[in-house]
Amino acid sequence: MLILLPPSEGKASRGDGPVLDLDTLGFPELTSPREKVLDALVTLCHTPDARAVLGLSERQLDEIGRNRDLHDAPTLTAAELYTGVLYDNLGLATLAPDARSRADLRVVVFSGLWGALRLTDRVPPYRLSMARALPPMGGLAAFWRPFLTAALGPLPGLIVDMRSAPYAQAWPAGERAVAVRVLKESAGRRTVVSHMAKATRGVVARSLVEDPGEPGDPRELAEVLTGLGHRAELHPAPRPGKPWTLDIVINS
Repeated sequence: MLILLPPSEGKASRGDGPVLDLDTLGFPELTSPREKVLDALVTLCHTPDARAVLGLSERQLDEIGRNRDLHDAPTLTAAELYTGVLYDNLGLATLAPDARSRADLRVVVFSGLWGALRLTDRVPPYRLSMARALPPMGGLAAFWRPFLTAALGPLPGLIVDMRSAPYAQAWPAGERAVAVRVLKESAGRRTVVSHMAKATRGVVARSLVEDPGEPGDPRELAEVLTGLGHRAELHPAPRPGKPWTLDIVINS
């Protein structure tokens, strides 16, 4: 089973490990495109266009300097790097050793800069959304799609997809995937939620790495999550080649 997660906008500000070595990262098929995106980002951040291209506010201008120094910056693991709501609720640092080992095997974090990372991969803090267009390669989701398809497509097992839209566009995982959607129920009505969805996806991801089971298909996944206390409702793929949908229903 693979659990696909987006990165978080919130990140640790600095690593304390060795400088970046692309050859040590997981998914070695991505080394060459990683180098291209990295070099393009560093080059951009030496120009006055960086703020507009990266979509930064005045308060985020220090991110340009951080990107400029990526080649020489100290690193930390992806597990330590991402600090947003989803990752707070996943709580990697508080997992038992066996659950953490399963997380290292199952979780794949998508990234506009690195393509995809394992939790144990060491990278420096950076700023680059998959939703941006980076000169000269253009839209990053389209750029990464063939490389991610080649790297991730052959991996076996069920895919639990908890990525946000720009990251999902970088690799459509297809019919063996289950896209997790979070719905809020209040007074008999259901609505799709955004901020609370991040927290809920983190809780669901934690449940799936704490449980030693290995669901082999969408129905087994729904049964496992129901058994773990989630209100899970499964919907078949709308047509061949598309993912199933699993609604996690929460009360307001």
